[in-house]
Amino acid sequence: MAEATPTSAAALLREVGLRPDGPVRWGRPLTTRLPGVYLVELPEPRPTPPLEHTRVGKWIERVPGLLLDGARPTSKALAARLASLWLPSEVVLYVGATNGSLGGRVLALAHHVPGDRRPHADGHWLHLLNGIEQARVWFAETEATEEYLDAVLDAFAARLPPALPPGRPAGALALPWANLRRPTGERQAHGLTGSLLPDDAPPTQPTRVVDVPPGDADGARLPDRATGTVRRAPAHAPDRAPRAPRASKPAVVPPSERSVPVPLTAGALARLETELDELSRVRRPDVVARIKAARELGDLRENAEYQSAREEQSFLEGRIRLLEERRRNFVLVEESGGAHAYIGSTVVVEHDGETLTYALVGSTESDPASGRISIESPVGAALVGAVAGAEVEVRTPRGAVRYRVVEVR
Repeated sequence: MAEATPTSAAALLREVGLRPDGPVRWGRPLTTRLPGVYLVELPEPRPTPPLEHTRVGKWIERVPGLLLDGARPTSKALAARLASLWLPSEVVLYVGATNGSLGGRVLALAHHVPGDRRPHADGHWLHLLNGIEQARVWFAETEATEEYLDAVLDAFAARLPPALPPGRPAGALALPWANLRRPTGERQAHGLTGSLLPDDAPPTQPTRVVDVPPGDADGARLPDRATGTVRRAPAHAPDRAPRAPRASKPAVVPPSERSVPVPLTAGALARLETELDELSRVRRPDVVARIKAARELGDLRENAEYQSAREEQSFLEGRIRLLEERRRNFVLVEESGGAHAYIGSTVVVEHDGETLTYALVGSTESDPASGRISIESPVGAALVGAVAGAEVEVRTPRGAVRYRVVEVR
């Protein structure tokens, strides 16, 4: 039987209607700073991944939270899992896109260190390969970056042989080896968690510092690129007083990445699990199918149905990430059954002759329209600890408002 012909990066770009440019050797600057799509490919197929086990081991050492199937892996076990996703008949290793500068993004990827979140964590598996310096980059300029990234990944999957290599993890996607997710939200089933350092973690090894002149932030000028040199004033410079050291600024961690305990009652946790299951198993496949169907209708930039589906997908994935974050960090709170109001209590109050019923909940499940108010809200905070018959006062911009607690249950 004839061997499968590898799918070239240029052919994939042409198949989706883009004009390929390149190739450019890995680590060299591209000739554009416009947005677009780029592909990293080897000169020829390799039957097995040329993994450098020393680099895999260093990655494990640098990232204490890296787990494989929930356990701390050895470099041999991790390399075996990475190798199980290798496609021996293909040369395309990674497909990426950027709304910024193609030149800047590709150069950032080439200088990335596995385990770091910045400058470009996606595709960092490429740095675990021996001979990655021989790889080449093809690219195409386009404003519709995510749309064409999705289309290129579909074209790549469609060209794969019907039977993929045995031993792949259950549920593994037909993606280039270093692609860890699709723009539509599906993630590769590799079994790895915690493979990146948190934003506030100090580097565990020296980082190369490169000074580039103003206006050359992409490091595109060859004489100044990747020299590894930091120029400093001579120690004996005359008439110059030593500067006082600057106080280092604390690292700012995005709210989505902070491990903040989330108080949840058993009922709230059940509702969270139900919603997450619905979004993941029903809504996500449905919106992905809509995106694929809409993309077949024509020009992606003028396709209103496609844009609508993409917007819904973006909202959906954001909601799924939020719920998963809450599930990872939840703290189960016992529902109050005592006389004092607390989270989980239902409190009946009277105000201006009107009877109101509030369920006291955590901030993440607050829904005032349904009668669920957060214990961090002004009314909720005032009711915490109250007993039947008590009067509480809530200060508002319009003045104090008084409530009489009728019942706590």
